[in-house]
Amino acid sequence: MLKSFNILLAFTLCVIISCSENNTIDTLPEQENTDNTDSETIVNDLANPVTSLETPLGIAEYFNGSLIDNGYILVNDAKANRVYLMNKKAEILFEWNLSGKNLGNDAFLLSNGKLLIMTESDDPKIKFGGQAGVVEILDRNGNSDWNFEYSSEDYISHHDAELLPNGNILIQIWERKPTAIAIEAGASMEIDLFPDGLLEINPTNNEIVWEWHSWDHLIQDHDPTKSNYGTIAENPQLINLNYVQNEDGDIMHANGISYDKKHDLIYLSVNFFSEVWVIDHSTTTDEAASNRGGNYNKGGDLIYRFGNPNAYQNNQGNQIFDHNHYPNLLTGANEGKMLIFSNGFTTNQSTAYEISIPDPLTLHTASNNEPTILWSFTHEELFSPKVSGVVQLPNGNRLITEGDSGFWEVTLKGEVVWRFKGEGFFWRGYNYKKDAPAIRSLGI
Repeated sequence: MLKSFNILLAFTLCVIISCSENNTIDTLPEQENTDNTDSETIVNDLANPVTSLETPLGIAEYFNGSLIDNGYILVNDAKANRVYLMNKKAEILFEWNLSGKNLGNDAFLLSNGKLLIMTESDDPKIKFGGQAGVVEILDRNGNSDWNFEYSSEDYISHHDAELLPNGNILIQIWERKPTAIAIEAGASMEIDLFPDGLLEINPTNNEIVWEWHSWDHLIQDHDPTKSNYGTIAENPQLINLNYVQNEDGDIMHANGISYDKKHDLIYLSVNFFSEVWVIDHSTTTDEAASNRGGNYNKGGDLIYRFGNPNAYQNNQGNQIFDHNHYPNLLTGANEGKMLIFSNGFTTNQSTAYEISIPDPLTLHTASNNEPTILWSFTHEELFSPKVSGVVQLPNGNRLITEGDSGFWEVTLKGEVVWRFKGEGFFWRGYNYKKDAPAIRSLGI
């Protein structure tokens, strides 16, 4: 019976793929979003797809055509320095002319069809993986409608950008702390350090209207003569300056932001800490530099943190993440949940997670502060030590970006229904429904 089912499935998928453009794989009907997390996990034989298509972009493999979501994927390929929209047949539907710009990682579509993108400054002075220097908005022809450059010997924007509900744009920054200043703060390494920060820019006048700096919220147990000396385990709201010992001075390497508009909070993925930090955006800039003010009256101290209790010497709770990317907050019926990609840097095994964010947020000493894991997916072939992410599809499946090699579409049961394998270096895959305003604006 199983053999007959597979034959029928193969025939159905071949018909889908061989039909005219109006009946291709990207026009499959959407599936009802059904929670199957309690069902038996399905494990595929990925060596034997029902059908595969080889294209100039790579190979699209189909394992269960009836369960594939029919949306489009916005692809940011940093290796080829390309941003394009593709369907599940690995066909390019639209590509932006970057006019010689180098990608600084993030690029996503706005509802008007324009592209908000991080690009590299012409002569970046701070060079770590993910450096940018410029955030800009490109029209469909690749012309820059707006740009903001933040790049010098002492600072640079990097990795990610977020469009806020008020129309402002949130970006990540690295800022140089010279050796003398680092030592005065209790650093154990005698080198320049490059901690992370956040800036909010008003694009109408390029004014920085809000900022947060991790440097204002440090603790260390290395040098008792410094003012921020203390017991790290007793101060989970503060950041251990000496937790990461990188000789190049990149000691945090935050790589992704997500904004919770309901609570006015920022979720910051911090790769080298294997954590996500939660920051109160309701503060003023002055309050964000202190430990008072804002809706939580904690200023810019961490409201919550999760993923790796070892980062603040907490002996309660288990480490979830092993270097992480894209803290993807879900909305609507899934509000209060997050999808996130754990790279598995030290184990050579990546994992996609869905977690439940506690409400209210609490952060206590000597307590298990870790969130509940609702769903996870891993596979022996799933591994990317860098970039990557997870998004939810309209039919309930998850689109996983495996940064080194492509994309996976998996069901809640863990069944791989579609896979794309390419030669690029893929930052994230953003899903767009075919009738989304951004897609209609592009005229596709």
